[in-house]
Amino acid sequence: MSVLSTGTGALLAFQRALSTVSHNVANVNTEGYTRQRVDFATRTPIDYGYGYVGSGTKVADIRRMADELATSRLLDSGGELARLQQLSALTSRLDALFSDSATNLAGAWSNFFDSVSALSSNAAATAERQNVLAEANALATRFRQLDGHIASLDSEINNSLLAGASEISRLAAEIARINGEVGSDASKAAPDLLDRRDQLVAELVGYTGGTAVMQDGGAINVFTAGGQPLVVGVQASKLTTVADPYRPERLQLALDGGGSRTVLDQRVLGGRMGGLLEFRNTVLDPAAAELGRIAVAMATTFNQGHAAGMDLYGNLGGAFFDVPAPQVNAHAGNGGGATLQAQVADVSALDGQNLVLRLGDTGWIAMRADTGEALPMTGSGTAADPFVVAGISLQVSGTAAIGDRFLVQPTARAPGGFSVAISDPSRIAAATPVRGNAALSNVGSGALSGLRVEDASDPALLQDAVIEFLDAGQYTIDGAGPFAFTPGQRISANGWSVVLDGIPAAGDQFTISRAAPGSGDNGNATRLANLDDARVVSGGTISLNGAVGGLTTMVGSAARQAEYAADAQQVIHDDARAARDAVAGVNLDEEAANMLRLQQAYQAAAQIISTADNLFQSILSAVRR
Repeated sequence: MSVLSTGTGALLAFQRALSTVSHNVANVNTEGYTRQRVDFATRTPIDYGYGYVGSGTKVADIRRMADELATSRLLDSGGELARLQQLSALTSRLDALFSDSATNLAGAWSNFFDSVSALSSNAAATAERQNVLAEANALATRFRQLDGHIASLDSEINNSLLAGASEISRLAAEIARINGEVGSDASKAAPDLLDRRDQLVAELVGYTGGTAVMQDGGAINVFTAGGQPLVVGVQASKLTTVADPYRPERLQLALDGGGSRTVLDQRVLGGRMGGLLEFRNTVLDPAAAELGRIAVAMATTFNQGHAAGMDLYGNLGGAFFDVPAPQVNAHAGNGGGATLQAQVADVSALDGQNLVLRLGDTGWIAMRADTGEALPMTGSGTAADPFVVAGISLQVSGTAAIGDRFLVQPTARAPGGFSVAISDPSRIAAATPVRGNAALSNVGSGALSGLRVEDASDPALLQDAVIEFLDAGQYTIDGAGPFAFTPGQRISANGWSVVLDGIPAAGDQFTISRAAPGSGDNGNATRLANLDDARVVSGGTISLNGAVGGLTTMVGSAARQAEYAADAQQVIHDDARAARDAVAGVNLDEEAANMLRLQQAYQAAAQIISTADNLFQSILSAVRR
């Protein structure tokens, strides 16, 4: 009977070991599966008086071949990889938008200034004027299209945050449930249940980044990258979305747990959600701000140049482009009744970055919305003396309470509201509104050139003015003077300026008078055609063309950096996975060897049972005789 018992026990032990090997092989492609191994132990021997006789083997344990350090490393690298891949994917889409010839700004921009250059060659031609308006409308449409694509990406991020919050809450609840099933001793839990929990934790960290900490007794606690608890024992927090207090159309992530709601710090969140928020804050918003700054600078500069010309009706040029004023949003928690109105005060000082204006105990202060950096501000905020900060003037109306805050978006609405202000081609101010003539009686060699308008708002701009020379070195303007003269110098008055070359003689006169309606003069059109090279951005250091090229470069550089970072993190993650699989992964060659060895042991145990049966039959036969 002892031989039969020993053989039967061994047979069952090897059968269970073969089942475990089969389980390993069957799950070779199962994500997150941890290889299991059977540990054998001798059964309790029997004391027969003359000594102990062994009673065979038994299955002592079925162990998960898990390396907690390798698993933790894989978890960390997985969360970071998910963040960088999300950031890279979205940034690449934005880069394609600004670099593709079918959607970028540069093509429509170049076509518009080419049309203005063509107009300067034939300023009175209707076809060239119609072409300028057509290309101007195409440029305005391109600004609006880009703004629409950016808004679409922003909306997509909102939808992804909503879906992600729901999935994170589900994963956290499932992990907490499994923690309850595992109980106080993970060593007694089913290995497959622990695998399931580890896989859920990896998915959760892939959404939020963060860490997983093993608790005494076997439960796993999961925290976000910012340290907020998602799972603590059998308690799971719920992730939800809340409206941004400044911009209700934008969503933020918040954690509901312990009877309170905590808005997660967008700057430290990891995983896919961190990648979404990082893209919005560090790539999408700066690109939108720069696109808006270009729109404002373009409209302002071109309008100023257009106002310095005269159209075919004989009127000074008005606004050629329309662009909305900066947007101001009050914080949802403001307690006062104040409102702010904003205008662009200085294009060269405009950087497009969002500002926060806050009323403190000592008065109003301005700071950058993204970094909190304090910004210099002048003025008192009244209509007569508005605040001026970063090229924006701000007028405060009503009474504010201490702590009230306002978000100022200098260029947020500019691309979406960019439009052409005129529709009549005859209203294009291609001509210089004044002209210069030398008196027929002049005897000197003086000659006028380079006549241009310096200040179109001067009320005396279109009035006749006479420059008369007293001698070769002195002149008067409408009797005012005398003024010293040097050949080649620029003479200015009434909002215009002109260069006088040569040596005039005493009594020589030059008249500056209003140009006639229908003039085919191209002076202002020539000036407008060269405005794309005007250095009006970043304190007068960058031209409009440079700003357009800089926007494309900025987005492209961000896309490349995100791609390089994601590729590098992929290598780190692959190494971490290889280290984990070296211990926990299923090796088919090893499992095949184990199966062969266990099969032979199983057959040997079966032979023991057969031998025991033969012995038992021999005893029965002897008794029957």
